[in-house]
Amino acid sequence: MVFAGASVIILAISIWAIITPAGAEQAIGTVVGWISSGFGWYYFLAATLFLVFVVYVASSQYGKVKLGPQHSRPDYGLFAWASMLFAAGIGIDLMFFSVAEPVTQYLAPPDGAPETIEAARQAMVWSLFHYGITGWAMYALMGMALGYFAYRHGLPLSIRSALYPLIGRRIHGRIGHGVDIAAVLGTIFGIATSLGIGVVQLNFGLNFLFGVPEGVPAQIGLIAVAVFMTTVSAFAGVDKGIRRLSELNVVLAIGMMIYIMIHEDPLYLLNGLVLNIGDYVSGFTGMTLNTFAYDQPTEWLNSWTLFFWAWWIAWAPFVGLFLARISRGRTIRQFVAATLIIPFLFTLSWLSILGNSALRVVRDGDTEFGQTAMNAPEQGFYLLLTQYPGVTFSAGLATFVGLLFYVTSADSGALVMGNFTSHLKTATTDSARWVRVYWAVATGLLTLAMLIVGGVTTLQYATIIMGLPFSFVMFLIMWGLYKALRVERFREDSFRTSLPSSLSERTQAEGRGAPRGWRQRLTRVMSYPGRHAAARFIDEVSRPAFAEVAEELCTQGARAEVSEGLTDDSDLPHLALNVALGDEEEFTYRIRPGEKKTPSFALSSLNTQNTYFRYEVYLTEGSQGYDVLGYSKEQLIGDILDQYERHLEFLRLHRETVGGDALPDRDHASVEAD
Repeated sequence: MVFAGASVIILAISIWAIITPAGAEQAIGTVVGWISSGFGWYYFLAATLFLVFVVYVASSQYGKVKLGPQHSRPDYGLFAWASMLFAAGIGIDLMFFSVAEPVTQYLAPPDGAPETIEAARQAMVWSLFHYGITGWAMYALMGMALGYFAYRHGLPLSIRSALYPLIGRRIHGRIGHGVDIAAVLGTIFGIATSLGIGVVQLNFGLNFLFGVPEGVPAQIGLIAVAVFMTTVSAFAGVDKGIRRLSELNVVLAIGMMIYIMIHEDPLYLLNGLVLNIGDYVSGFTGMTLNTFAYDQPTEWLNSWTLFFWAWWIAWAPFVGLFLARISRGRTIRQFVAATLIIPFLFTLSWLSILGNSALRVVRDGDTEFGQTAMNAPEQGFYLLLTQYPGVTFSAGLATFVGLLFYVTSADSGALVMGNFTSHLKTATTDSARWVRVYWAVATGLLTLAMLIVGGVTTLQYATIIMGLPFSFVMFLIMWGLYKALRVERFREDSFRTSLPSSLSERTQAEGRGAPRGWRQRLTRVMSYPGRHAAARFIDEVSRPAFAEVAEELCTQGARAEVSEGLTDDSDLPHLALNVALGDEEEFTYRIRPGEKKTPSFALSSLNTQNTYFRYEVYLTEGSQGYDVLGYSKEQLIGDILDQYERHLEFLRLHRETVGGDALPDRDHASVEAD
């Protein structure tokens, strides 16, 4: 339904724009005027609330919650992860606006006198503000919501999953379809805007380098290049495709910054960087809610702040899903901190170095450069490079970096829209290759249609329109995520308020009352059992303990069952006890084997093997981090009942405090895969 619904709407808009470009341009302009006059204040307020919520969640007790089971570990190293989240979240538009915006804000500021020192300072601050942490907070909101519900609760990696705490199983019906269609529409228009900007930018770059004429034919060719490279990357996958392109992209972009910094005045740029940081920090609060109510520059707002906030919102489902896809195993605090800080540090450096270099050229009296950068922004970046030696090399490098930005945006967008519109077996699988190629082609068609209608300006206006409805969905996502995180708190409270028996025994001598209890405990602590001991533990202790607990629960009216399977990496059994609790979250207690390297401090007289085995306890939220291999049957039964009591206490606290539905049961298959 999502695939068909979104496809029909996008195809209809594209055909309408291509057939009647004048009518489409007029209609889009009328709607944007209505939105800017009636909802301008709303965009400012929404962007601020998104930022406040994200910072609050990350800095609160909820920040330690993982985007995945408690035992999960990150799939990517810091550099690869940071490279992918940056390359996905910022496209070629960073090159497009890094020169054009500072120059435009200096020559035509929203308020105050132009071409002054104060105008220069404000020009840089506005540029940093539009690319700052406010926008990245929108990405962080979507990313942590999608990652939390997909990896911690086994729901699909789609926007609808974040609404489960609000509407329950209805996310699988029409409401869920509608939410995901809105996300796909916002995403494809956001990506089309970036690709449209990229097409115009690269077209000029090829004209600058090779004399390729500017116009629709060349732009069609560039769109075809993006589709082709997306197809190649779709067959390579995330690790070999997007990851490698993203890492190369960041390295080359850093090299370009260093190149410009060396040929510009380094001390001037460093002073400017520090000044820009200070101005941004000191003016951030006032700028965040500055709606210019007393003398509103409507055209400026439509072209800049309203456009950027709508653009960030339109990109939020796309980038958020991609960030969730690559961030499994991170805590919310780690995820938010990295998303807000790492890309912004790069963006801050990039904008400050290029923006201050461009302002220096204008302030030195080159008015022609300033007017060109303001009125033909795609030319500004290349004209700045002509100020330094080796322009052929630097322009060629800029074109290549721009092409990488262009392709990674198209590639990531096709991957995400394919996932939005597919039934996926798990949250870590991706859509079929043909679906990703299909969305790359659809995005190219929409980009071409909007360029025919009115170029970059029409793309900007279309983004403002499509970003508005999805912003309402983002508030629902905030509500759903907060409600779910409160459930996490109730689970922790249940651990503190229940009265465990066997867990407290673990802090005393095991086998309490027996004369040799403390010796038994010491023997267990210092032993590193092998495969035979682990198999004997299952046969003699675990199966009987699980069976007796399940039998007694059934006798008392509960629905309990024991399941068993073999673990692939060790060929040892894993056991699970599941207790159905009506409409509430079911109780699940698992023990899973794991083979570990014997530590160097193990006494050789007690262990002669290089590895040993553990049987760790897994609950709904993942591994609990303790080993039960060596427990007696009574001790294992006691541990199962401890966790069962705590689960019932958690459900009681949640029900009495919230009075709503519990979070969904995680799918057994996905838990086993975890």
